[in-house]
Amino acid sequence: MAGRVRQPIDEVAFARYLETELPQIKGPIELKQFGFGQSNPTYLVTGADGRRLVLRKKPPGKLVSQTAHKVEREYRIMRALEATAVAVPKTYGLCEDASVIGTPFYMMDYLDGRIFEDFAMPDVGADERTRLWRAATETLARLHAVDFHRVGLADFGRHSGFYGRQVKTWSTICASQEAVVDVETGDPVGRLPHQDELVRFFGDERLRPRDRATLVHGDFKIDNIVFHKTEARVIGILE
Repeated sequence: MAGRVRQPIDEVAFARYLETELPQIKGPIELKQFGFGQSNPTYLVTGADGRRLVLRKKPPGKLVSQTAHKVEREYRIMRALEATAVAVPKTYGLCEDASVIGTPFYMMDYLDGRIFEDFAMPDVGADERTRLWRAATETLARLHAVDFHRVGLADFGRHSGFYGRQVKTWSTICASQEAVVDVETGDPVGRLPHQDELVRFFGDERLRPRDRATLVHGDFKIDNIVFHKTEARVIGILE
């Protein structure tokens, strides 16, 4: 759900940008911020005529992960996927000029559907839950099946070394989170159970499958999937 704006942007500058780059969004606009699980600040933009778009921007300040917040990468891949069988929201331009609202951002359609914050989907019946998860799995399979050469992504990213990069990235993130203090007890969160064993296992090149280049989603989880309001069908994957 979108509510109060917790991370304000320069709404005057943003309105000027819309007038120039997206004149189909009629002002004045209403701005709200989504509140659940957003690694990049994400806002609901509602025009005077009721049309809704989503603004997604890179966070300000020093970033722990340089890859998790690359809205430029998100935009390029989502734009490329629009011509495929993978359900993604339509995008409306990338702005890399940080002088507009402080950091790069892009715009995309607002998808009016269901987003489940709890992967157990407690409010959904067992049969529908099975169909929803099957739809999510089939969507992920479609993403992996995309010929990235044909959609203009042949020069994008590295085509090998994925496992090693993931181990390094997540080790860095976990290390930064160890010192985070529990708000209730005041104690540091500490090291994840079995983290060292996991790093050793996934860091062993002898155990890795051979490299095969394909598109992957870096955070494919239930709240990054938008389902149809009444059907067990994916209408968009996010991030």
